[in-house]
Amino acid sequence: MTASGSDFKDHFSQVATDYATHRPTYPTALVDLLARLAPARRLTWDAGCGSGQLSLLLADRFERVWATDASSEQLARVTAHPRVTYSCAPAQASGLGDGVVDLSTAAQAAHWFDLPSYYAEVRRVTRPGGIVALISYGVMMVAPDVDAVVRPFYHDVLGAYWPPERRHVDEGYRSLPFPFEELSSEVADLEIRLEWRFADVVGYVGTWSAMWALQRAQGPAPVEGFHRALARVWGPAERVRIVRWPLALRVGRV
Repeated sequence: MTASGSDFKDHFSQVATDYATHRPTYPTALVDLLARLAPARRLTWDAGCGSGQLSLLLADRFERVWATDASSEQLARVTAHPRVTYSCAPAQASGLGDGVVDLSTAAQAAHWFDLPSYYAEVRRVTRPGGIVALISYGVMMVAPDVDAVVRPFYHDVLGAYWPPERRHVDEGYRSLPFPFEELSSEVADLEIRLEWRFADVVGYVGTWSAMWALQRAQGPAPVEGFHRALARVWGPAERVRIVRWPLALRVGRV
C-alpha cells in the first residue's frame, strides 16, 4: 500500500504487478473486528489502498468502500467490485464529503503518509463516533530454519536500504502519533496466515521496497545468494509451509 501527496515517495509503482500478485491478503477476522467497532456499515474509506487487498474484504461488510491511492500504477491492478470505488488521490485529500465515513482504514500505508494532514482529513470525513484503524505487519514467520535465513537478510543485508519510514513497521506502529481515543481493549491479537510454496515467498520478498535499492547498489549477487540459501532450507519447491505475519493495529474512535 502506498503513500500520497505532493511529497509522495513512490516505492511500489515499478513493482505494481508483483505487488498485486504476491502481497498477502488480510484475514476475515480483521474486517469482522472493524465492522463490529464501526458505528454503522454505510461507508468506509481505505487510504493508501494499493491494489485493493483490504478494500475488497471491506466490501463484504460495508455497503460502500471508497479506496484511494496516489499510485495510478497500483490502481491499474485492482480487482473491480460493485461496492468499491477506486480513486487516485492523496491521503490528505480523499475527495469525500464532510462527516460521511463510518470507518477509515490505512493498511501497510500510514508510515508513508504526512500524518498530521491525513489525520485532519480523517477528522473531516468521519462521522462522530466513527473509527480509524492503522494496520501493519512486519517480517514473516515460517519456521526456525526458514526464519534463520530470512531475518538476517531482512535486517543485515537489506538494513541500510530500507526507507527510514520502515522503522515504524518494525515497531508495530507504536512509534507513530495516534491522537484518537484508542480502543486497545477491543482489539484482539490477529495474524495473516497463508499456505505458501517457495515461489510465493520469493515473489513476496521481491516486492519489498529495499530490494530494488539493494540490487541497484550491489547488483543481483546478494539476492541470488538469498534465494539459494532459502531454497536449501525450504526443501522441494512445491512444499507447502505455513507463513504468518502478526498484525499490529492502532484502532481509535474519532
